[in-house]
Amino acid sequence: MSKAMKIAIVDDEKDMRQSISQWLALSGYDTEVFASGEEALGVVGPDYPGIVISDIRMPGMDGIQLLRKLMGGDSALPVIMITGHGDVPMAVEAMRIGAFDFLEKPFNPDRMSELAKKATNARRLTLDNRALRKELSDGGQIMRKLIGASPAMERLREDVLDLGQADGHVLIEGETGTGKTLIAHALHAVGSRAGKKFVLLSCAAMDEDTLLRRLFGPMQPDDTRLPAVEEARGGTMVLEDIEALSDSAQARLLSVINDQGTPPETRIVAICNLQDEGRTCESALRSDLYYRLAALKITVPPLRQRGEDILTLFTRLSEQYSEEYGCDAPQVSAQEAAQLLQAPWPGNVRQLINLAERAVLQSRRGSGTIASLLMSDHDEMQPVMTTEGKPLKEYVEAFERMLIDNTMRRHKGSISAVMDELCLPRRTLNEKMAKYGLQRSDYL
Repeated sequence: MSKAMKIAIVDDEKDMRQSISQWLALSGYDTEVFASGEEALGVVGPDYPGIVISDIRMPGMDGIQLLRKLMGGDSALPVIMITGHGDVPMAVEAMRIGAFDFLEKPFNPDRMSELAKKATNARRLTLDNRALRKELSDGGQIMRKLIGASPAMERLREDVLDLGQADGHVLIEGETGTGKTLIAHALHAVGSRAGKKFVLLSCAAMDEDTLLRRLFGPMQPDDTRLPAVEEARGGTMVLEDIEALSDSAQARLLSVINDQGTPPETRIVAICNLQDEGRTCESALRSDLYYRLAALKITVPPLRQRGEDILTLFTRLSEQYSEEYGCDAPQVSAQEAAQLLQAPWPGNVRQLINLAERAVLQSRRGSGTIASLLMSDHDEMQPVMTTEGKPLKEYVEAFERMLIDNTMRRHKGSISAVMDELCLPRRTLNEKMAKYGLQRSDYL
């Protein structure tokens, strides 16, 4: 469960700020109160982990002045203004400056809770995107985020770095669960638009009318955000499930693209998630739109084509979950390693994440095996069969590499400790580490 967002309440009237605080605290928010704008500015800065609710009329620094200061420090910080009767011009001015919304006294507490929920959800998404951008702000970070040493992953990382520097629109294709949205974030983070808007919209998550309004406008009285094409101006607009766009929506999107010129003011990253056999993104979109979006294209590899990356990912994920749940990571047998490698993985990395968490929880209870979890996911899978028909030698080598890698990390690069645990002479260990591309310096 994610940590509760903070709500900073700014009001010169003690009774008002305390009553708002008590009401929102009952809704699960972590509130803090301030008697003046000056006091609030001492705490609320850029990347503040929450939102602000402020009265508009206060002695000294009023709400409008506070709003200007807050927007100057972090223009994406949601600020809800409380206005009195007859303050409509001030409310309009606040919205023009960048206020998230306003409440008119006397206001309905439920309406305030509803606005707080919308604002904190928007703030959480903003902060998550910033954290991801920071994490992916250089090539080294991308290498650590996009785990894997398979040729397919090395090509993918190169594509992200190369296409991230380009200006053209990008089409990302791949099976469900392969991490296409992560790739979209990475493309934005390593390019020249990294410090600009990143707007993500799922074309399959809303009905046609809502989608068209959210994407192109016009705004409705209760809308709190600009249409996506306006909100993303100068930055990146990511359209998940692009194949779900109707013919009329595709035509309008093409018109927007054509009006932008070259290079485009706003970069569009389209994510295609087709699962029907024999159906492609090219066949799902009108040809002129497809070729505009697919000027640059990335195909994210399915997990089953990533070889030993499967074991590397499983190990990292199970270690993360074991730390989260306060227990030891499950030990993987040679048979289970082979089964992980030969499983069909229709849900790809997302399925592997779920399986790793279940394996840790199962291990904490002291019952069950990884093989049983795999069989429950793939009832048709035979334990002794392989989907790719690989020789036994490849599975043995993959398991051996995983075993040495895990042991080296557990002992933080202590060769003597690894030799003792695996009962290997130093020369043999050195030879195997060289064979599998493992270096002691990576574990120190």
